[in-house]
Amino acid sequence: MELSYYPGCSLEATAKEYNLSAMAACKALGIELKELEDWICCGATSAHSTNQKLALTLPAQNLAQAQNMGLDLAIPCAACYNRMKRTDHALKTDEEKRAEIEEIIDFKYTGEIKVMSLLEAIVNGLGTKTVAEKVTRPLQGLKLACYYGCLLVRPPQITCFDNPEKPMTMDNLMKALGAEPVKWSYKTDCCGASLALTASSTVEKWVTRIIDMAEEAGAQAVVTACPLCQSNLEMRRKNRLSGIPVFYFTELIGVALGLPDTKNWFVKHLIDPAPLLRALSLAC
Repeated sequence: MELSYYPGCSLEATAKEYNLSAMAACKALGIELKELEDWICCGATSAHSTNQKLALTLPAQNLAQAQNMGLDLAIPCAACYNRMKRTDHALKTDEEKRAEIEEIIDFKYTGEIKVMSLLEAIVNGLGTKTVAEKVTRPLQGLKLACYYGCLLVRPPQITCFDNPEKPMTMDNLMKALGAEPVKWSYKTDCCGASLALTASSTVEKWVTRIIDMAEEAGAQAVVTACPLCQSNLEMRRKNRLSGIPVFYFTELIGVALGLPDTKNWFVKHLIDPAPLLRALSLAC
C-alpha cells in the first residue's frame, strides 16, 4: 500500500513524536508513505479565520502535489486533514472557486485522489484484521479513552469519516491492538485547540472536564489523532503534569508491534506514559 503523505507543521515541531511514530508504524504495517515534495502550511486556524481565498489556496497547493504523485493522500494531523478535506470539497463542488484557485496555483485539479486521515487510511484502507495479525505485544489490560476531537469527524458532509457523534474507528483499531476502549461521552468534545493562546481559562475548563470524564470512565490513558488535542490535553488540564497520559494512536501501534524506538517518542511527552506501560509489562 503506497500513499502520499502530508506531515504538516506541528509534526515538524511540537509533535515530532507523532511524525516519527507514524512513519515507523506505517513501515511496520507495510504502508509506504511518500512525503509530499515542497509541501507548505495548510493555513490551519489563522488562514480560514482571516482570508477565505488563502484558506483554499494553501491546501490546494498541497493537493496539487499529491495529484502530481498520483497517490491518495494520508494526513496524520486532524486540523490539517480538516483543512484539506474542506478545500477538496470546495474545489469539487464550486466551479467558480475551483477556477479561481486553479489560476492562482497554476494547476488543474481533477479531484481524482482520495484525501484521508492517517487513521482512516490504516483502518479502512489496510484493515484492523491485518493490523491485528502483526501485533506481537498485545496491549492487554490497557484501558483507553479514544478521543477524536471535533475536527476529525466534522462537518460530516465534508469529512465523510465515521459517525460524528459516536465514532468507532479508533476504538476498533485499539481493540485490534489488544487494548480495551472505555465507553464515554466526550469523544468528540472540543479541547479548545488554538484558543489556548487567547482564552486559556476556557480551554483549561474544557480540557479538565475531558480528562476528568476519561478517568471517571475508567481510562488509564487517552489516545488521539490530533497534535493540537494532544498538546492541550497534556498542558491545559487544571492539575498540570499529573494524571493520565495522552498517546498518539500511532505510538500505541508501535508498542503493540514491538517497535524499538517507542521510548524515544515518549520522552517528548510532558506526562510520561512509560510508568503506565511498565506497570502493564508493555514497555520495550
